Amino acid sequence: MSRFDRYVLSQLMVLFGFFALVLVAVYWINRAVLLFDRMIGDGHSTGVVVELTVLTLPRVIALILPMAAFAGAAYVANRMIGESELVVMQASGFSPARIARPVLYYGLIVAVMMGALEHFLVPASTERLRQRETELSSNITAQLLSEGTFLHPTAGVTFFIREITPDGALRDVFLSDRRDPDITMTYTAAQAYLTRSDASTRLVMIDGLSQGHLRAADTLFTTHFSDFAYDISALIDTSADTGSKLDFLTTAKLLRDPAAVMRATGTSPGEYEAELQGRFNKSLLCIVAALIGFTTLMVGGFSRFGLWRQVIAAVGLLVAVKFIEGLIIDPVLRNAALWPLVYLPSATGLAIAVALLWWVQRARRPHAPAMRGGAAA
Repeated sequence: MSRFDRYVLSQLMVLFGFFALVLVAVYWINRAVLLFDRMIGDGHSTGVVVELTVLTLPRVIALILPMAAFAGAAYVANRMIGESELVVMQASGFSPARIARPVLYYGLIVAVMMGALEHFLVPASTERLRQRETELSSNITAQLLSEGTFLHPTAGVTFFIREITPDGALRDVFLSDRRDPDITMTYTAAQAYLTRSDASTRLVMIDGLSQGHLRAADTLFTTHFSDFAYDISALIDTSADTGSKLDFLTTAKLLRDPAAVMRATGTSPGEYEAELQGRFNKSLLCIVAALIGFTTLMVGGFSRFGLWRQVIAAVGLLVAVKFIEGLIIDPVLRNAALWPLVYLPSATGLAIAVALLWWVQRARRPHAPAMRGGAAA
């Protein structure tokens, strides 16, 4: 690798790291806030929320890598043009393709990162996230032990605890069950305890009152009790999807036995091919994004008014590539034999980058001097 390649590549990687950090922070914080609000509202600890937030990080990184690659390449191209560095390199005899060579190296490095994420880290983190969510969804106690808050563990059920004492007693409990359309049951108790068994979790209420409202007859009946056990296992849906899904499997597992994978996940051949080929295509899109971001700005050359038109054109070309990516999904899902269409966005993007390099080369080519009439005279 020449000194010029190392110089440009170092600039690209520094800017890529900056944009990736900023974009990941923006996306991750937005998701973390939503997850934090939901999990804390369900009564889970901060440690659990942090763990689940970290498990979402690989997918967030994979989402922003192409954008960070594009932003880094466009920024470096804009700076090198503004400081006339590209003009000097062209005057030294470097062709546009030669100038863009370190950008190709840069795109390949980002593509390797994307490959590691898509083929290994994202499936592994997604699978672990599913396992933890399954474990948490079956933890009824964590979802109900939240003092001072009206909880709705399932549709038609409201649960409230005024205070939880250090010894585990629940003070001033309110439970409303409106799941039966014919009758509404409401339970109040001065004190209650949660007891667990292998089969169920029960709420033992002490010194309380039950009220039943028959809607058809518009009748209310009440019962005072000294102690009453209520099975709360049915209040929360603890069933989990034990079947595997495609995005939970690494690429190695997908390739090992496609027929067995499709049977286990209940997916069609089109869904299988779209997921498998899509993972490879995402790496290629990182190369495409970097090349489009750099070559589009090279078309403009130096301008005292800036390269804002070229920047807008580069963004438009990248949006067009993503638009094509969205168009080809449905045909592949319907017919697995059309899986080569998955690579159409990348092929289109590479063709655009090559065409832009050819345009720059043609624009920079010196023209033959015009024949002057009467020169021989």
